[in-house]
Amino acid sequence: MRIVMDYRPALRDRSGVGEYVHQTARALVLQYPDDSLTLFTSSWKDRPESSVGSDCPGARVSDHRVPVSVLNFAWHQLEWPPIELVTHRRYDLAFSPHPLLLPTRGAAQVVMVHDLDFLRHPERTEREIRRDYPRLAGPHARRASRVVVPSQYTATEVIDRLGVPCRRVLVCPPGAPEWRDPVSERVEKGGYVLFIGTLEPRKNVGGLLEAYGRLLARRPNVPNLVLAGRAGPEAQPWLDAIARAPFAGHVEYLGYVGEQDRQRVYAGARVLVLPSYEEGFGMPALEAMSLGIPVVATNRGALPELVRDAAMLIAPEDVDSIVTALDRVLTEDGLAANLVARGLARARQFEWRQTVRAIHAAFEDAIDERAQQCRGAWRHGHGSP
Repeated sequence: MRIVMDYRPALRDRSGVGEYVHQTARALVLQYPDDSLTLFTSSWKDRPESSVGSDCPGARVSDHRVPVSVLNFAWHQLEWPPIELVTHRRYDLAFSPHPLLLPTRGAAQVVMVHDLDFLRHPERTEREIRRDYPRLAGPHARRASRVVVPSQYTATEVIDRLGVPCRRVLVCPPGAPEWRDPVSERVEKGGYVLFIGTLEPRKNVGGLLEAYGRLLARRPNVPNLVLAGRAGPEAQPWLDAIARAPFAGHVEYLGYVGEQDRQRVYAGARVLVLPSYEEGFGMPALEAMSLGIPVVATNRGALPELVRDAAMLIAPEDVDSIVTALDRVLTEDGLAANLVARGLARARQFEWRQTVRAIHAAFEDAIDERAQQCRGAWRHGHGSP
């Protein structure tokens, strides 16, 4: 099988989507070495990390110095140029780990939808996504041979809101990380309250800061809050706020945390809080659970499906519920220990090899379906009964 994957979401700052892309590529080459995998990248200034070659042995990296905005405009508006013309190769399967199709001359096409927040709240999205995704996601998903999603929650959204037949939607949750160092099964007493994720409105960073401010007023010795993740222009008011009272000295912003530092940042936490308005999956919750970190998570989107009974659930718009959940996990040792045990058990149910086995099966089905369509079109064109 000749596969081309759009690797651009993993080109820099591998957040949830980027991590999914990278780990999928890595598992594909390790589990299916007879396949041919091309990782397509394109950027004017960012180049693939040298570790891609060692992480994905045997994969071909097709890197191009073309601005992302230019290529996306051509692909999204014109559906040109086909990936074969750009990379000078032919493929059986073109995989877009985002909602829009990768233009191709004849390969089967599979897309991935992580969540549909861009439909409900386009004001929370970046300019390019706001311009193209709400208009094109539905038609592209319906044209794709298969649509991969990370959770049953997102699957239901894709079926109901985008009109994709359920037989063509495949739930493939990500796997838990394979950490380098041993995992502790005890709560870190001196740790901090950790938020990890892109600092954007959908993540409810403002609500988290308000909740932490109330908790700090109630208990001045409360552990510090650490924010980790990429921050765009919309995050500046929050970054300005944490530099002033009452947050100064109590809230720290780390910026984006790379793969080599991720376990250390998690391991120093006493609790992870993920108060998002919506998550298509919620990778930080799985990462924290796999390291024995108690989790406080929103009761929206896919997070209840992910954590089940292994986290304290809060209502994102209810600041008091965030305060209460954090206070309980920080002060009730028995509760925290119970969450650690349940989280470790839950995280063990997620494995990348299972994820990629399902994705590869979807690729095979898509290729077979494409071949049948081509044979049907040929017979029709030649007047066969």
